[in-house]
Amino acid sequence: MPGSQTFPLPKGYQHRGHAMPWWLGFVLASPVRRLFENPRKLLAPHVRAGDTVLEIGPGMGFHTMALADMVGSTGRVMAVDCQERMVQHLERRLMSRHLDDRVESRLCNPNSLSVADLAGRVDVAVALHVIHEAPDPERMIGELARTLRPGGRLILSEPRGHVGRDLFLWEYGVCREAGLVPSDWPRLARQMAVVMTKPVPVVADCGPGDLTPAA
Repeated sequence: MPGSQTFPLPKGYQHRGHAMPWWLGFVLASPVRRLFENPRKLLAPHVRAGDTVLEIGPGMGFHTMALADMVGSTGRVMAVDCQERMVQHLERRLMSRHLDDRVESRLCNPNSLSVADLAGRVDVAVALHVIHEAPDPERMIGELARTLRPGGRLILSEPRGHVGRDLFLWEYGVCREAGLVPSDWPRLARQMAVVMTKPVPVVADCGPGDLTPAA
């Protein structure tokens, strides 16, 4: 795995792509988790009613439920996971909360998010505690960047302690090389987080003479 030109990989680092065991999803979706990690603190400043949101690695929906509430009845959340059991339990929880009409769950494979159909359509992409688990983080970040519309945001976070600061900075560097720029550095007790924005192309002003066809 090549290092980012902005921030190199940690010295001696060997990536071992792995997915969290599906049964841990029950623990991570527990309401008790909200006592020390409020999903709205990170997400609410950047997610609006009517947004199209892409969430990768949703597990059983700890953040998905909050996202579904934030986008409202006019928005849409695309929740993409590579573990079938995670997706099945997520769908059951969404139905029990009557949120399945605004969340579309998708099953992908570990090597690709399979979201080419969302290119340029996503307002907010959410990658929370998941990039370090990907077999190919660079490909995953590239796929996420391509789904964003101009002005769209990627919310990236990793858990402190489990992921080192130097690895998080490498992920940030890969985001920069994918064409995204930092717009916010949320300060959270147990997470390292950054919000990256896809720049809006600048259209140069032209005078009336510039619109006249050449003779």
